[in-house]
Amino acid sequence: MPETFTARYQAISSRDARFDGSFYTAVSSTGIYCRPSCPARTPKPENVSFFTTAAAAQAAGFRACKRCRPEASPGSPDWDIRADLVGRALRLIADGVVDEGGVGTLARRLAVSERHLHRQMVGEVGTGPLALARMRRAQTARMLIEATDLPITQITFAAGYSSVRQFNDSMAEAFGCAPTELRRRHRPAGPGADGEGDIVLRLQHRRPFSHDPLLDFLADRAIGGVEEVVTNDRGREGAGDGGAGARSYRRSLRLPRRTGIMTVTPHPDAGYATLRLRLEDLRDLTAAVQRTRRLFDLDADPQGVDDVLGADPLIGPLVAKNPGLRVPGHVDGFELAVRAVLGQQVTVKGARTLAERLVRKLGCPLAAPDGTLTHMFPSAEQVAGDDLSGIGLTGSRTRALRALASAVADGGVVLDPGADRADTERALLALPGIGPWTASYIAMRALGDPDAIPLTDLGVRHALRDLGADDTAAAVAERAEGWRPWRAYAAMHLWTHLSGTDGGPSGG
Repeated sequence: MPETFTARYQAISSRDARFDGSFYTAVSSTGIYCRPSCPARTPKPENVSFFTTAAAAQAAGFRACKRCRPEASPGSPDWDIRADLVGRALRLIADGVVDEGGVGTLARRLAVSERHLHRQMVGEVGTGPLALARMRRAQTARMLIEATDLPITQITFAAGYSSVRQFNDSMAEAFGCAPTELRRRHRPAGPGADGEGDIVLRLQHRRPFSHDPLLDFLADRAIGGVEEVVTNDRGREGAGDGGAGARSYRRSLRLPRRTGIMTVTPHPDAGYATLRLRLEDLRDLTAAVQRTRRLFDLDADPQGVDDVLGADPLIGPLVAKNPGLRVPGHVDGFELAVRAVLGQQVTVKGARTLAERLVRKLGCPLAAPDGTLTHMFPSAEQVAGDDLSGIGLTGSRTRALRALASAVADGGVVLDPGADRADTERALLALPGIGPWTASYIAMRALGDPDAIPLTDLGVRHALRDLGADDTAAAVAERAEGWRPWRAYAAMHLWTHLSGTDGGPSGG
């Protein structure tokens, strides 16, 4: 991200979309703030100031531009790298922790005082956690206004506001107009915007976005009854499914209040992915959106990643072949950890079979099945309380799974976006049956650590050998140092290189 005023001003002068979400431009002569790619006339330098977050710009008295919608920009990629207090706090705020439990709950999750947390966040991002949460709440409300025909009163409480008056004041402060005006300007086509009761949203991302390898990766590991990758043959582009031949990822979701069904269809050339949500409780919208963004790595900085990895003479050609390759995250840290344990020293197909047996035994049936989606993946409490017989696990694998589930259930292992990555890795390695490969794979996908890499993975080693490199443990570790801080993306390029074989990661 450009750090100096001159570099940032040059970015807005060239309307560089790569920096959307990395910083925001506030214009004193108009009182609005924009994303760097805003098509409006470039303001004079003396009228410009820059902010790290949309909430900071709003707290300084600026309103969101109605033309470029800066509050809907992809998230800042800088916080993917940082695992410090502020980075963890931002991820938890985005996940709705403040909306559910207040700033006190956020501070307790981070094991600091509210005062210390506020001071750190103001120093780093220009505003405190409450202002950030308010901006997130306003954005959720705007999504519901523009994507559904729900009554304004229902949207008020679904977005987390305590009264219609508070809601109206917040929307006027954030967007400079009343909720009814927003609806007049962008009236939905029908219930849920698609006529079927679903909420259909566009989640923006930075380009390029190499989506096919990501969907292939998810399809190979899709657990029957819980998730699937499908090809659209209906051509319902207006409903967000893309044209005929477009592929979508679908799965059941366990959310803070109830459950839901998500369908994600990438539109990489247009710079967004369509998210179709069927929620039992609309208050889960924010959590569902954030989990989708993490799963598809929509806040990544592809140019920054590709610049580093593309300079490596060995994997540079792989980067050129798949620019903008993403690292698949996950919607549930515990589920991903279970899948990693099940995938130890077995093929991807073998790990998927074990996971499907676990779902059939312990998974909760959906109240309203949706096609092939019939179950929720079991919770940590369910796995910890079962003997796990009849699944086909070895005794050591059974002990590892139950120990993991017990540790997650009692809080000894934290696998949510606010986890301290180093603490979580130490806690995982202290459990029976979990070694460096499993801990690194969990960090890479469940915790979103862009620098995590399972160095001992057979797929990584086979790919390096196929490329003519030394695949000994010492040589792999030495070469991987040159991929920092994007080693997880390097692993994805190596696994993608081996696509069509069974040489990817051992499981998960």
